[in-house]
Amino acid sequence: MILETNNLSKSYGPVRAAEDISLSVDSGTAFGLLGPNGSGKTTTLGIVMSVLKADKGSYRWFGQEAEPATYRRIGSLIEIPNFFSYLSLKRNLEIIARIRRTGTSDIGRVLDLTDLRKRSSSRFDTLSLGMKQRLALAAALLGNPEVLVLDEPANGLDPEGIAEVRKIIIEQKNRGKTIIMASHILDEVEKVCDHVAILKKGKTLAAGKVNELLVTDNIIVIDSDNNDSLKEGLVEQALVKSAELKDNVLEIVPASGVSSGHINRYAAGKGIIINQLYIRKSSLEEQFLKLVK
Repeated sequence: MILETNNLSKSYGPVRAAEDISLSVDSGTAFGLLGPNGSGKTTTLGIVMSVLKADKGSYRWFGQEAEPATYRRIGSLIEIPNFFSYLSLKRNLEIIARIRRTGTSDIGRVLDLTDLRKRSSSRFDTLSLGMKQRLALAAALLGNPEVLVLDEPANGLDPEGIAEVRKIIIEQKNRGKTIIMASHILDEVEKVCDHVAILKKGKTLAAGKVNELLVTDNIIVIDSDNNDSLKEGLVEQALVKSAELKDNVLEIVPASGVSSGHINRYAAGKGIIINQLYIRKSSLEEQFLKLVK
């Protein structure tokens, strides 16, 4: 077990930023903390990285209590890094390497990993936002840590910058690193992570494998001559998990074992004429919004 938290809680006055957060992260996995802004993701990461002190609860890294040497095995990007704007990329990384006691021999490797070698002599203030974020990842990768802890690594980036950062993270995952990543962007968590915990207002709503937790249902879209009556009947007969009228059509999620044929036969038996019926996949975003509601 790489990281285990037990009932981590943190309040700021009346605001509960994290409440009884219990998580388990296995070695070699990519674990996502997913939730809207203010859900407790950054607070949770801040606590396990000893940036913040929890009001209660505990956590263990690598199966034991954390100590200063523990964090040399972890590369982190928790907040916007403090780089010197007037210094070059290489000089900034040299300073960070000395602070972290990782040595400067690894700088060339991380510049190559983040595709910044050609800009190593450029001043930090000449970089694009995407390059600055890649430099932050380069700093996190110094010393070849076993674990990467990343808080909103794609925050504020354009689609090209997001793709660049995502590529680096996935490459590290494929090299066997354990990734712990917080994000409010569902698409990024889905593409990078295999496990996820969904947070809202400091609480864990659900946790598990991404492909099991965010399961997409088939949605049957129906246009009939009496959508209200059809909706009422399908609900009464327990033929649907949910039914909702949207823009003069009925959208239903069928109950287990119920097909579009069952719906058609039920409507015909009630004398309801179906003008149009088709199936579409529920998006991951719809599933996520259902969970956070």
